[in-house]
Amino acid sequence: MASGFFALLDDIAVLMDDVVVMSKIATKKTAGILGDDLAVNAEKASGFISSREIPVLWAITKGSFYNKLIILPLAFLLSYYVPSVVTIILVLGAVYLAYEAAEKIYEYIVPHQHAVISTDEGDLTAEEILSLEKAKIKSAIVTDFILSVEIVIIALGSVIGKPITTQIIVVSFIALLATVGVYGIVAAIVRMDDLGIVLTAKKSTVSKFIGNLLIRALPLIIKGLAFVGTVALVLVAGGIFVHEIEQIHHLVEGLPSIVGEFLAGLVGGIIAFLLVKGSMMIWRKVKGK
Repeated sequence: MASGFFALLDDIAVLMDDVVVMSKIATKKTAGILGDDLAVNAEKASGFISSREIPVLWAITKGSFYNKLIILPLAFLLSYYVPSVVTIILVLGAVYLAYEAAEKIYEYIVPHQHAVISTDEGDLTAEEILSLEKAKIKSAIVTDFILSVEIVIIALGSVIGKPITTQIIVVSFIALLATVGVYGIVAAIVRMDDLGIVLTAKKSTVSKFIGNLLIRALPLIIKGLAFVGTVALVLVAGGIFVHEIEQIHHLVEGLPSIVGEFLAGLVGGIIAFLLVKGSMMIWRKVKGK
């Protein structure tokens, strides 16, 4: 009886060691997506009146939890019954990531007007502000769903071949980290300017300086996160291409790993971007006829 109990404890210890190791690997592989998730959601959560920022962010966070509750069971079922499909989804997700990065680079190189939706408009009625708020929340939750699929699949790809229990614990941990960690940091970022305003009202010169610094730093931080997120997208996508597609692996095997992954992600993104934009142009011409 006692030996059976200690054997069970030993099995649990081995499982937890495996979980810790695989969680570290999965966290590293999803770090790029988490950075992009952070940048995107910081942008999505901004533009509201101060009193509504936290309630709106909480609404988006709850939506993110619901997204994970839908995605995780489906991912585990696929991993258990048809694990080969996970690799296919992983590569398709990498194509999407590469395309997203290429699109961001294109928008940076070729600037153009963006429609800006803000709920901080003095001439809007309460109903109009509420409607815009709901639209932004819905948009943020949809974006979160896409990013959540990518995060879960990449995390799952790092533990393919491991026991299903390990997969469930590791991927669920990454999903929880993606929600709590990302939205916790986003909450701190979007409140930076409010803290800055409070500090600028103080009499202390130091407080005023720090307050002004926080107010000026907020847009720079969001832009910086967007830049880091774009580079991370290229590297994550390229890493998947290199490790999952043998032909690409052979093409870049003589290069340093980070250079090979960046080139693979960048080239893959450019090809995906050209195909999507070309298809859209052809569709518009056909539709116009």
